[in-house]
Amino acid sequence: MTRYFLQLAYRGTAYHGWQRQPNGLSVQEVLETALSTILRQPIAIVGSGRTDAGVHAAEQFAHFETDAPLPIHLIRSINSMIPPDVAVYDCFPVRPDDHARFTAISRYYQYTISRRKDPFRDGLVYVFTLPLVVEHMNEAASRLLHHIDFESFSKVKTDVLTFNCQIERAYWEQQATGDVVFHIKANRFLHGMVRAIVGTLLAVGQGRLSVAEFDQIILARDRRKAGRAAPAQGLSLVEVGYPVEVFAAIKSEKTKE
Repeated sequence: MTRYFLQLAYRGTAYHGWQRQPNGLSVQEVLETALSTILRQPIAIVGSGRTDAGVHAAEQFAHFETDAPLPIHLIRSINSMIPPDVAVYDCFPVRPDDHARFTAISRYYQYTISRRKDPFRDGLVYVFTLPLVVEHMNEAASRLLHHIDFESFSKVKTDVLTFNCQIERAYWEQQATGDVVFHIKANRFLHGMVRAIVGTLLAVGQGRLSVAEFDQIILARDRRKAGRAAPAQGLSLVEVGYPVEVFAAIKSEKTKE
């Protein structure tokens, strides 16, 4: 049995998140159906993380196992079978114990806010036209790097053993286009964490919360103290980090088109 990693991307608008759902189509289901058809055996895939409904991924990784030989044009075959809003870029063998989720050492998200309505990016950005003081939002965002427990930004019903996350990057970027983009990178994220942080930082940017109050929200470890979660459409997973050893096999035995 050989384990493979898939590198892929998707626009999450039409999906009920990454993970299979009993009441809606997921990205995982789309990929598993295509792979099972191509390899003529049931294939289960495991993603690096479970993006919520409507959330996008510019870079996502998943792994699967099979004892069947992979077709030469596997990537082309998969992409011909899946919808146009999902794309597979690469497939390569990894070590038996390499795991798309548990071997990952970092995840990097961006949340994009457009300051005006844009019909060409509907579903890809959050349109927010109220005044914002980005400097205050950045001052508050910097406080995230001084904390570890982020229970205040986690969905209440969750099965995690710890609310601890190591955040190494958290800042807002005012772009020349007018967009305001939040960048955040950590070793792991809690369910709904990024959207809850963004929603609370927007309250800081509007002057409804001070930086000191934002800090107290983190210390409270109470989701009820934080702001409303920002809408899903502005959020994208843009990078998943792994130890360099995970990609060592690519040099000698990479699956290509």
